[in-house]
Amino acid sequence: MQSRKFILEGPIEITPKRFGDARGYFMETFNAARMNEIGVAEKEWIQDNQSLSAAAFTLRGMHFQLPPFAQAKIVRVIRGKIWDAVVDIRPLSKTFGQWVGLELSAEAGNQLYVPTGFAHGFLTLEPEVEIAYKVSQYYAPHHDRSLNWSDPSVGITWPLPPDQVPILSAKDEAAPSLNHLRAEIWPS
Repeated sequence: MQSRKFILEGPIEITPKRFGDARGYFMETFNAARMNEIGVAEKEWIQDNQSLSAAAFTLRGMHFQLPPFAQAKIVRVIRGKIWDAVVDIRPLSKTFGQWVGLELSAEAGNQLYVPTGFAHGFLTLEPEVEIAYKVSQYYAPHHDRSLNWSDPSVGITWPLPPDQVPILSAKDEAAPSLNHLRAEIWPS
């Protein structure tokens, strides 16, 4: 299992080794001991989720849950290709409001570990994309929050073609800015 860390402390790209032959391939996508060795320190993963995005340029995010129901995630693509992004929303972090992004695909088999304290979202780069992800906490509707995907103070560079508007849920379209969230959730 290979791993790559980013300029932001916490997120990790994970690429499991594939063993292939004429029949196809085998890949161990999760191993708690190996994950711990590379810095994925969650003690327990309690739920697996799967989503399908039918159209290319569907954007889901930027999602997070507040403590005590904050979720860490391990995200992987089981069909298709996405551009995945995380934003540091830890109010005392020296990198608060900064982001990193990378392409995840079923072909590459890479995954992204998103620790608690980060908002997470992705843009599908082709139709019929399926995502599978582990989470470390159950969904808690009263603690569920979103950050606006296009907040200029964060400045995520989404790989959208010129004049392409992403397909969004009503919730994601109405998500507040980081400054609004900071004032509402983490007042000084």
